[in-house]
Amino acid sequence: MSQAPMSTDVTSDDKLWAALGYPIWPIAIVMLLMDEKKNRPFIKYHAVQSLALNVVLIIATFILGCILAAITFFLAGSGGLLAGVLWFVTLWPAIEAYNGKFLEIPMITNFIKNQGWVS
Repeated sequence: MSQAPMSTDVTSDDKLWAALGYPIWPIAIVMLLMDEKKNRPFIKYHAVQSLALNVVLIIATFILGCILAAITFFLAGSGGLLAGVLWFVTLWPAIEAYNGKFLEIPMITNFIKNQGWVS
């Protein structure tokens, strides 16, 4: 993971909102719905990236949970445990966002930029 140059107009409020959007993904949706938040490049970048990361983690949880359930013969709770473990993946980007960095997550950042969702 690499970082793009930090924007000079990033406020502490921007950093907090961006950081909270990773582990608590509904906040990222709220950020994109609020006019004063979605027009801030730092917030929009992290909100879109957060949603993309969380979609990938949800899909990975489902696929790995199915595999784990098949291997353990449907051991109850294996999917929930896996979801809890994968949730910790969101903490690193949250910390970097709180530090004011435009973190680039391999494949995910390139995807959202190629789609034109962020610049």
